[in-house]
Amino acid sequence: MGLSGVPWLSLVIFGPLLGAIGIGLIPRDQKALLRNLAFFSSLGVFALSIPLVLLFDPARGDFQLTMQQFENVAWIPALGVRYQVGVDGISLFLIVLTTFLTPLCILSAYRAVEDRVKEYLIALLVLETGMLGALAALDVFLFYIFWEVMLIPMYLIIGVWGGPRRRYAAVKFFLYTMVGSVLMLVAILYVYSQGEVADFSVEHLWATAQGLGGRAQLWLFLAFALAFAIKVPLFPLHTWLPDAHVEAPTAGSVILAGVLLKMGTFGFVRYAMPMFPEALQVCAPYIALLALIGIIYGALVAWVQSDVKSLVAYSSVSHLGFVVLGLMALTPQGISGGTFLMLAHGVSTGGLFLCVGFLYERRHRRLIADFGGIARVVPVFSAIFLVIVLASAGLPGLSGFVGEFLVLIGASQSHSLHFGPVEYSFFGRVGPSVTSFLFAGLATLGVILAALYLLSMVRRMLFGPVVHEANTRISDASPRELAYLVPVVLAAFFLGIFPGFFTSRIEATTARLLEVIEGPGAWERTEEFLATVAEDRHSAAQPIANASDDRDQTGDFRVNAPGDRGPQGRWRELVQGNPGPMIERLAQGQGDQDLTGDLRRQVPSGVGGRSDLPEAFTGDRLAEGRLLARGSVDQARIEGLPVEVPR
Repeated sequence: MGLSGVPWLSLVIFGPLLGAIGIGLIPRDQKALLRNLAFFSSLGVFALSIPLVLLFDPARGDFQLTMQQFENVAWIPALGVRYQVGVDGISLFLIVLTTFLTPLCILSAYRAVEDRVKEYLIALLVLETGMLGALAALDVFLFYIFWEVMLIPMYLIIGVWGGPRRRYAAVKFFLYTMVGSVLMLVAILYVYSQGEVADFSVEHLWATAQGLGGRAQLWLFLAFALAFAIKVPLFPLHTWLPDAHVEAPTAGSVILAGVLLKMGTFGFVRYAMPMFPEALQVCAPYIALLALIGIIYGALVAWVQSDVKSLVAYSSVSHLGFVVLGLMALTPQGISGGTFLMLAHGVSTGGLFLCVGFLYERRHRRLIADFGGIARVVPVFSAIFLVIVLASAGLPGLSGFVGEFLVLIGASQSHSLHFGPVEYSFFGRVGPSVTSFLFAGLATLGVILAALYLLSMVRRMLFGPVVHEANTRISDASPRELAYLVPVVLAAFFLGIFPGFFTSRIEATTARLLEVIEGPGAWERTEEFLATVAEDRHSAAQPIANASDDRDQTGDFRVNAPGDRGPQGRWRELVQGNPGPMIERLAQGQGDQDLTGDLRRQVPSGVGGRSDLPEAFTGDRLAEGRLLARGSVDQARIEGLPVEVPR
């Protein structure tokens, strides 16, 4: 039968649930057996996830690894609900990240949790099933069920096994998440009701939502975006996160930072962005602005924290801001970098929480001032801790660098990150907009601040004199602790040294996402438009100054073309200026324009999919041509005729 004849995804999704059922059959006083069964169950699920990577075709951007006879079957036929699962280049590695972190979390809890061990392990495994199901679901109804399944176990993990303020933190987490979930459910049902057939499949709802009017798209997008922004969390909806992180047990913090927060950014990529492309074009710069504020705000607040766990929690607000900024840039580099940064953040921040848990088990303290000079006492742990901190700070060669670099490059080249109809370039005829450079430049402050607060924390905790007598009695990492810390270090190095292994499998999915949002060929236009403009510039439309003497130079002609064809295939024109004869050649340098009231302009193939674009004039009106076409490409100024592609 071979590897391809096995329903790997279903085995991965429901493997943890089977482990939880097995644990439920064991007496609660058999703590060692319970822990071992949970660990080996989760480790087996990680092993089952490896064939997903081996079978995945990097050249395809569509959903893969769906075994039709088992993983695409009717579940509730009357409603069009199916059990349908599959992966693309983005969900693939998030699934592997989930299966990688869960056994490490269980192993770290062998000594940290002594009360209600059986229930704790069941909650962790059920939570894993919910996360894996949400990442693999290709039916929106199925996705929502798994989305809600994640909520209950995490609420219990924080509320039952958390710190002194665990109930407050758990209720706050539950209320925030539930509000977003209810709004998303209303939006899902509305889109479903607009379809011609009863079908909850992802691609069907994509097509249905794209066919809605602009105002409907905007409100529906906001409902989805709010649910996902809370989960990220995006500033100013982040206030539940520090409380949840600080009060949760170590394993809960690792899962929360490593996987659950990525459900928000994943939700943007899988649902909000491709379903509502027109609303996305309107909202992208504002969401990116909130992400930018979160980057700087989270870093500054982390810098002044005295509790190391709070510091790591606020660092997540800052790092996830980079992810959202990359996604909202709507460029290949930005989306690929944001996706890569999801993985890098899961590894590095998950590792930081494991290290904090290591110290808390020994000192039952989390204040940075309670440590100092412990590198002399626990050198092995200190070396591991330092590597993970450097990975989080974005040191080249470790996991954090590549993702942040790609996000900054993608943001600087974006034409989505502006707040008006026209954006001008810093660099003459060809170049990104001023606002895009401002976004990228200000986001760079987050990288600098991350190095400051992380290295400051390391200096105060690991180096200098041993200032507390209790620190001299701290024991170094045991074999069990090395078993869950060393894999994190290896993963950080692997992500940093071999990023191409991941980006090569993400790129095709990114290209497909851009095509869904902006029309076919968006990826190619992004990569090739600069070369096309350079070749066509001198043979393209001549500036108005070269035309008739009595041409008026004060007019302004704008055409806003949404991508290659636009989500609704609309072309909008705004014509103004004084009458006057006009002579202008086609954009490809062929033929003449009609000097009557109508102008037919040929659009270069690199700019859009239509070969010609009709525009109407009242009389002979045109002074200065300006063509704006949406697409993920750079803007170009062709002699006196700027051609700008802001999206």
